[in-house]
Amino acid sequence: MDRAQKSEMVDSLNGVFSDTGVVVVAHYSGLTVADMTDLRGRMRAAGGSLKVVKNRLVKLALKGTDAEHISDLFQGPTVIAYSDDPVAAPKVAADFAKAKEKFVILGGAMGATNLDKDGVEALAKLPSLDELRAKLVGMINTPATRLAGVTQAPAAQLARVFGAYAKKDEAA
Repeated sequence: MDRAQKSEMVDSLNGVFSDTGVVVVAHYSGLTVADMTDLRGRMRAAGGSLKVVKNRLVKLALKGTDAEHISDLFQGPTVIAYSDDPVAAPKVAADFAKAKEKFVILGGAMGATNLDKDGVEALAKLPSLDELRAKLVGMINTPATRLAGVTQAPAAQLARVFGAYAKKDEAA
């Protein structure tokens, strides 16, 4: 990489650390290219991104951001997983770490909050933003459905009563 590419990479990484909801840092030593491609695909499907980074450039990019406190995690072969949804990247990373022992989660950051390995795994257990939205819509929709049922019940009962009187008059 020449100086201009390094500068561009630092600016890009600075934007990642400033703008994303969560960043997960992990070691990937010993994973195959197929494993990394699989992880990238899973991350992309969940709405996140994965990037193999140079530690020296990351430490430069972290300066002046809320996530500056995680610079000590960048030692050895590191990769960052990040997403706007605070649950997506940790969930994919934790699931992948369970399947592949060579993928080791070191920690991460959620804004100014420092996350250790247990913090990342705790985030992974939470429902995603889409799941929470679906639950909220379901909770809002249920009372409306019940209200519609309650308001329709008297009308249905009246219709049954009128139908019974009509049958009674026809029989007589």
